[in-house]
Amino acid sequence: MPTFHHLRAYYRGVANTALGRPAWSPITRYRRTLWLLTVRDLRVRYSTSALGYVWSILDPLVMAGIYWFVFTQVFDRPVGEQPYIVFLLTALLPWMWFNGAVSDATRAYLREAKLIRSTKIPRTIWVARLVLSKGIEFIASLPVLAFFAIVNGAVLHWEAVYFVLGVVLQAILTVGVGLIVAPLVVFFRDLERATKLALRFLFYASPIIYGIPDLQRLGLDGVAAFNPLAGIFSLYRAAFFPDQLDWYAVLIAALMSFILVAIGILVFVRTERAVLKEI
Repeated sequence: MPTFHHLRAYYRGVANTALGRPAWSPITRYRRTLWLLTVRDLRVRYSTSALGYVWSILDPLVMAGIYWFVFTQVFDRPVGEQPYIVFLLTALLPWMWFNGAVSDATRAYLREAKLIRSTKIPRTIWVARLVLSKGIEFIASLPVLAFFAIVNGAVLHWEAVYFVLGVVLQAILTVGVGLIVAPLVVFFRDLERATKLALRFLFYASPIIYGIPDLQRLGLDGVAAFNPLAGIFSLYRAAFFPDQLDWYAVLIAALMSFILVAIGILVFVRTERAVLKEI
Protein backbone atom coordinates (compact mmCIF):
# COMPACT_ATOMS: atom_id res chain seq x y z
CA MET A 1 0.00 0.00 0.00
CA PRO A 2 1.40 3.47 -0.87
CA THR A 3 2.78 5.33 2.14
CA PHE A 4 3.46 8.98 2.84
CA HIS A 5 6.97 8.58 1.43
CA HIS A 6 5.64 7.11 -1.82
CA LEU A 7 3.24 10.00 -2.24
CA ARG A 8 5.89 12.60 -1.50
CA ALA A 9 8.23 10.99 -4.04
CA TYR A 10 5.57 10.98 -6.69
CA TYR A 11 4.50 14.53 -6.06
CA ARG A 12 8.01 16.01 -6.04
CA GLY A 13 9.31 13.93 -8.90
CA VAL A 14 12.17 12.54 -6.81
CA ALA A 15 12.25 9.31 -8.78
CA ASN A 16 12.80 11.12 -12.07
CA THR A 17 15.43 13.42 -10.60
CA ALA A 18 17.35 10.45 -9.22
CA LEU A 19 17.45 8.94 -12.69
CA GLY A 20 18.79 12.14 -14.17
CA ARG A 21 15.56 13.08 -15.93
CA PRO A 22 13.82 16.48 -15.60
CA ALA A 23 11.45 16.96 -12.68
CA TRP A 24 7.81 16.26 -13.46
CA SER A 25 5.52 19.11 -14.44
CA PRO A 26 2.69 20.02 -12.03
CA ILE A 27 0.16 18.32 -14.32
CA THR A 28 2.23 15.15 -14.51
CA ARG A 29 2.73 15.11 -10.73
CA TYR A 30 -1.00 15.58 -10.21
CA ARG A 31 -1.87 12.85 -12.70
CA ARG A 32 0.62 10.34 -11.27
CA THR A 33 -0.40 11.06 -7.69
CA LEU A 34 -4.07 10.76 -8.62
CA TRP A 35 -3.43 7.37 -10.19
CA LEU A 36 -1.37 6.22 -7.20
CA LEU A 37 -4.15 7.11 -4.76
CA THR A 38 -6.80 5.55 -6.98
CA VAL A 39 -4.87 2.28 -7.20
CA ARG A 40 -4.45 2.36 -3.43
CA ASP A 41 -8.21 2.75 -2.96
CA LEU A 42 -9.00 -0.14 -5.27
CA ARG A 43 -6.41 -2.42 -3.67
CA VAL A 44 -7.65 -1.67 -0.16
CA ARG A 45 -11.24 -2.20 -1.23
CA TYR A 46 -10.70 -5.58 -2.87
CA SER A 47 -7.64 -7.06 -1.15
CA THR A 48 -9.62 -7.94 1.98
CA SER A 49 -12.55 -9.44 0.07
CA ALA A 50 -12.63 -12.97 -1.27
CA LEU A 51 -15.31 -12.13 -3.83
CA GLY A 52 -13.82 -8.76 -4.76
CA TYR A 53 -15.29 -7.78 -8.14
CA VAL A 54 -18.55 -9.61 -7.43
CA TRP A 55 -19.39 -7.28 -4.56
CA SER A 56 -18.99 -4.20 -6.77
CA ILE A 57 -21.76 -5.41 -9.09
CA LEU A 58 -23.94 -7.32 -6.63
CA ASP A 59 -25.70 -4.23 -5.24
CA PRO A 60 -26.91 -2.87 -8.60
CA LEU A 61 -27.84 -6.37 -9.74
CA VAL A 62 -29.99 -6.96 -6.66
CA MET A 63 -31.65 -3.55 -7.06
CA ALA A 64 -32.25 -4.16 -10.76
CA GLY A 65 -33.71 -7.58 -10.00
CA ILE A 66 -36.11 -6.12 -7.44
CA TYR A 67 -37.38 -3.36 -9.72
CA TRP A 68 -37.62 -5.75 -12.66
CA PHE A 69 -39.76 -8.12 -10.58
CA VAL A 70 -41.99 -5.34 -9.21
CA PHE A 71 -42.69 -3.58 -12.49
CA THR A 72 -42.85 -6.57 -14.84
CA GLN A 73 -44.15 -9.42 -12.70
CA VAL A 74 -46.22 -7.83 -9.94
CA PHE A 75 -47.73 -4.66 -11.40
CA ASP A 76 -46.99 -5.17 -15.09
CA ARG A 77 -46.66 -1.39 -15.50
CA PRO A 78 -45.75 -0.01 -18.95
CA VAL A 79 -42.70 1.88 -17.76
CA GLY A 80 -39.40 2.19 -19.59
CA GLU A 81 -38.65 -0.07 -22.55
CA GLN A 82 -38.07 -3.75 -23.16
CA PRO A 83 -35.95 -5.59 -22.23
CA TYR A 84 -36.58 -3.83 -18.94
CA ILE A 85 -33.59 -5.34 -17.11
CA VAL A 86 -31.26 -3.78 -19.69
CA PHE A 87 -33.20 -0.52 -19.46
CA LEU A 88 -32.65 -0.51 -15.69
CA LEU A 89 -28.95 -1.36 -15.77
CA THR A 90 -28.08 1.34 -18.31
CA ALA A 91 -28.97 3.96 -15.68
CA LEU A 92 -28.53 2.01 -12.46
CA LEU A 93 -24.84 1.24 -13.03
CA PRO A 94 -23.85 4.91 -13.62
CA TRP A 95 -26.05 5.88 -10.68
CA MET A 96 -23.95 3.63 -8.44
CA TRP A 97 -20.88 5.55 -9.62
CA PHE A 98 -22.42 8.93 -8.78
CA ASN A 99 -23.96 7.78 -5.50
CA GLY A 100 -20.79 6.03 -4.30
CA ALA A 101 -18.45 8.91 -5.18
CA VAL A 102 -20.63 11.60 -3.59
CA SER A 103 -21.25 9.50 -0.48
CA ASP A 104 -17.52 8.88 -0.02
CA ALA A 105 -16.78 12.56 -0.70
CA THR A 106 -18.58 13.47 2.52
CA ARG A 107 -15.71 11.76 4.39
CA ALA A 108 -12.90 12.58 1.94
CA TYR A 109 -11.08 15.12 4.13
CA LEU A 110 -11.97 13.59 7.48
CA ARG A 111 -10.83 10.07 6.65
CA GLU A 112 -7.42 11.15 5.30
CA ALA A 113 -6.89 14.09 7.66
CA LYS A 114 -3.37 13.16 8.76
CA LEU A 115 -2.11 12.55 5.23
CA ILE A 116 -3.75 15.72 3.92
CA ARG A 117 -2.05 17.83 6.60
CA SER A 118 1.32 16.13 6.08
CA THR A 119 1.66 16.56 2.31
CA LYS A 120 1.50 19.39 -0.21
CA ILE A 121 -0.56 17.38 -2.66
CA PRO A 122 -3.33 19.55 -4.19
CA ARG A 123 -6.33 18.90 -1.97
CA THR A 124 -8.71 18.56 -4.89
CA ILE A 125 -7.07 15.22 -5.56
CA TRP A 126 -8.79 13.66 -2.53
CA VAL A 127 -12.13 14.15 -4.27
CA ALA A 128 -10.87 13.41 -7.78
CA ARG A 129 -9.45 10.02 -6.74
CA LEU A 130 -12.87 8.97 -5.39
CA VAL A 131 -14.53 9.90 -8.66
CA LEU A 132 -11.86 8.04 -10.64
CA SER A 133 -11.93 4.89 -8.51
CA LYS A 134 -15.72 4.68 -8.63
CA GLY A 135 -15.58 5.42 -12.34
CA ILE A 136 -13.21 2.50 -12.86
CA GLU A 137 -15.63 0.27 -10.96
CA PHE A 138 -18.41 1.50 -13.25
CA ILE A 139 -16.40 0.64 -16.36
CA ALA A 140 -15.58 -2.75 -14.85
CA SER A 141 -19.31 -3.44 -14.41
CA LEU A 142 -20.13 -2.95 -18.10
CA PRO A 143 -19.55 -6.64 -18.97
CA VAL A 144 -22.56 -7.37 -16.76
CA LEU A 145 -24.67 -4.99 -18.85
CA ALA A 146 -23.34 -6.61 -22.02
CA PHE A 147 -24.24 -10.06 -20.68
CA PHE A 148 -27.87 -9.13 -19.98
CA ALA A 149 -28.10 -7.31 -23.31
CA ILE A 150 -26.97 -10.43 -25.19
CA VAL A 151 -29.17 -12.79 -23.17
CA ASN A 152 -32.25 -10.60 -23.68
CA GLY A 153 -31.57 -9.82 -27.32
CA ALA A 154 -31.10 -6.06 -26.89
CA VAL A 155 -29.87 -4.39 -30.07
CA LEU A 156 -26.80 -2.15 -29.87
CA HIS A 157 -27.28 1.02 -31.96
CA TRP A 158 -24.77 3.48 -33.35
CA GLU A 159 -25.84 5.96 -30.64
CA ALA A 160 -23.53 3.96 -28.37
CA VAL A 161 -20.85 6.50 -29.36
CA TYR A 162 -22.58 8.95 -27.01
CA PHE A 163 -21.57 6.71 -24.11
CA VAL A 164 -18.18 8.45 -23.91
CA LEU A 165 -19.87 11.85 -23.69
CA GLY A 166 -21.99 10.53 -20.84
CA VAL A 167 -18.88 9.37 -18.95
CA VAL A 168 -17.17 12.75 -19.40
CA LEU A 169 -20.18 14.77 -18.29
CA GLN A 170 -20.80 12.51 -15.31
CA ALA A 171 -17.17 12.77 -14.20
CA ILE A 172 -17.34 16.58 -14.37
CA LEU A 173 -20.65 16.65 -12.52
CA THR A 174 -19.49 14.27 -9.80
CA VAL A 175 -16.23 16.14 -9.21
CA GLY A 176 -18.21 19.38 -8.90
CA VAL A 177 -20.65 17.97 -6.35
CA GLY A 178 -17.81 16.30 -4.45
CA LEU A 179 -15.82 19.55 -4.21
CA ILE A 180 -18.89 21.25 -2.73
CA VAL A 181 -19.77 18.53 -0.26
CA ALA A 182 -16.30 17.45 0.95
CA PRO A 183 -15.16 20.73 2.57
CA LEU A 184 -18.59 21.74 3.87
CA VAL A 185 -18.99 18.46 5.79
CA VAL A 186 -15.85 19.38 7.76
CA PHE A 187 -17.73 22.37 9.23
CA PHE A 188 -21.25 20.94 9.25
CA ARG A 189 -21.08 17.26 10.20
CA ASP A 190 -24.85 16.82 9.84
CA LEU A 191 -24.41 17.50 6.14
CA GLU A 192 -23.16 13.93 5.73
CA ARG A 193 -26.53 12.51 6.72
CA ALA A 194 -28.35 15.21 4.78
CA THR A 195 -26.38 14.26 1.67
CA LYS A 196 -27.40 10.62 2.03
CA LEU A 197 -31.05 11.64 2.31
CA ALA A 198 -30.69 13.92 -0.71
CA LEU A 199 -29.15 11.06 -2.71
CA ARG A 200 -32.04 8.80 -1.77
CA PHE A 201 -34.50 11.39 -3.01
CA LEU A 202 -32.43 12.01 -6.14
CA PHE A 203 -32.55 8.31 -7.00
CA TYR A 204 -36.32 8.41 -7.41
CA ALA A 205 -36.24 11.87 -8.98
CA SER A 206 -33.87 10.64 -11.69
CA PRO A 207 -34.96 8.59 -14.73
CA ILE A 208 -33.60 5.26 -13.53
CA ILE A 209 -36.63 3.01 -13.04
CA TYR A 210 -38.44 5.09 -15.65
CA GLY A 211 -37.37 7.15 -18.66
CA ILE A 212 -37.75 10.75 -19.79
CA PRO A 213 -40.53 9.77 -22.26
CA ASP A 214 -42.51 8.42 -19.29
CA LEU A 215 -42.35 11.89 -17.74
CA GLN A 216 -43.44 13.51 -21.01
CA ARG A 217 -46.80 11.80 -20.69
CA LEU A 218 -47.17 13.52 -17.31
CA GLY A 219 -45.89 16.86 -18.52
CA LEU A 220 -42.90 16.71 -16.15
CA ASP A 221 -40.10 16.29 -18.67
CA GLY A 222 -39.28 20.03 -18.72
CA VAL A 223 -38.77 20.14 -14.96
CA ALA A 224 -36.97 16.79 -14.85
CA ALA A 225 -34.46 18.00 -17.46
CA PHE A 226 -32.96 20.31 -14.83
CA ASN A 227 -31.75 17.21 -13.04
CA PRO A 228 -28.35 16.85 -14.78
CA LEU A 229 -28.45 13.08 -14.33
CA ALA A 230 -31.50 12.90 -16.61
CA GLY A 231 -29.58 14.04 -19.67
CA ILE A 232 -26.51 12.00 -18.76
CA PHE A 233 -28.50 8.79 -18.31
CA SER A 234 -30.25 9.38 -21.64
CA LEU A 235 -26.80 9.33 -23.31
CA TYR A 236 -26.09 5.92 -21.80
CA ARG A 237 -29.50 4.52 -22.68
CA ALA A 238 -29.26 5.68 -26.28
CA ALA A 239 -26.92 2.76 -26.95
CA PHE A 240 -29.85 0.31 -26.69
CA PHE A 241 -32.85 2.66 -26.66
CA PRO A 242 -32.32 5.59 -29.08
CA ASP A 243 -35.77 7.01 -28.32
CA GLN A 244 -34.60 7.75 -24.77
CA LEU A 245 -32.05 10.30 -26.00
CA ASP A 246 -33.16 13.85 -25.12
CA TRP A 247 -30.77 16.51 -26.41
CA TYR A 248 -32.50 19.27 -24.44
CA ALA A 249 -31.84 17.36 -21.24
CA VAL A 250 -28.26 16.68 -22.37
CA LEU A 251 -27.65 20.40 -22.97
CA ILE A 252 -29.02 21.26 -19.53
CA ALA A 253 -26.87 18.49 -18.01
CA ALA A 254 -23.74 19.88 -19.67
CA LEU A 255 -24.44 23.44 -18.51
CA MET A 256 -25.25 22.36 -14.96
CA SER A 257 -22.21 20.09 -14.77
CA PHE A 258 -19.84 22.92 -15.68
CA ILE A 259 -21.65 25.34 -13.37
CA LEU A 260 -21.44 22.90 -10.46
CA VAL A 261 -17.75 22.18 -11.02
CA ALA A 262 -17.10 25.95 -11.11
CA ILE A 263 -19.02 26.36 -7.85
CA GLY A 264 -17.15 23.39 -6.40
CA ILE A 265 -13.77 24.92 -7.22
CA LEU A 266 -14.88 28.25 -5.74
CA VAL A 267 -16.09 26.59 -2.53
CA PHE A 268 -12.86 24.60 -2.29
CA VAL A 269 -10.62 27.65 -2.78
CA ARG A 270 -12.58 29.69 -0.23
CA THR A 271 -12.54 26.97 2.42
CA GLU A 272 -9.18 25.21 1.93
CA ARG A 273 -7.27 26.99 4.70
CA ALA A 274 -10.15 26.70 7.14
CA VAL A 275 -10.49 22.98 6.36
CA LEU A 276 -6.81 22.37 7.10
CA LYS A 277 -7.23 24.07 10.48
CA GLU A 278 -10.39 22.14 11.27
CA ILE A 279 -9.38 18.57 10.40
